[in-house]
Amino acid sequence: MSANRSAQVSRKTAETEIRCAIDLDGSGRSEIYTGIPFLDHMLTLFARHGFFDLEVAAKGDLEVDCHHTMEDLGLVLGEAFAKAAGDKAGIRRYGNFLLPMDETLVMIALDLSGRPGLYYDVTPPAPTLNGIDTRLFHEFFQAFCVKSGLNLHIRMIAACETHHLFEAVFKGLAKALDQATTVDPRVRGVLSTKGSL
Repeated sequence: MSANRSAQVSRKTAETEIRCAIDLDGSGRSEIYTGIPFLDHMLTLFARHGFFDLEVAAKGDLEVDCHHTMEDLGLVLGEAFAKAAGDKAGIRRYGNFLLPMDETLVMIALDLSGRPGLYYDVTPPAPTLNGIDTRLFHEFFQAFCVKSGLNLHIRMIAACETHHLFEAVFKGLAKALDQATTVDPRVRGVLSTKGSL
């Protein structure tokens, strides 16, 4: 991982133990293990399509359910992302992506403003996916926003298949974050008239 825009974060509680490392200037390489195979797949896609190098190792009380692992992973990934982004000097700040996945269409729009907020307009076609309560994805993204300082809009425009829906969301988020974190030589300091983000 590069020294410039990379970070490692660990979190251990009575419910989960999670380690995450991210490099914003990577090639899309990933090593993911959460104990939740579908989430592993989504984070692998996230890394590949955002060109982030990402390592995640998580152990959680999955015998209870997926809630603690997914929420805490959102917290850890969000904190790692914020640390890797640093003071955000020189970046474009905003990102958006309209991502088609077969019959599914998802819009992602975001601002690395430091003012966290999740605006989630997603109604999954099915209540569960491979044993995961699909409402838990909201908890994951909410936790990610809180720790990363991200203002994030996720809007489902069309979807018939639940797997395709969340695949489109994770890929679209990766694309929008890659856009927002791209260094633009025209940006002096941070892209804000306030002088800070």
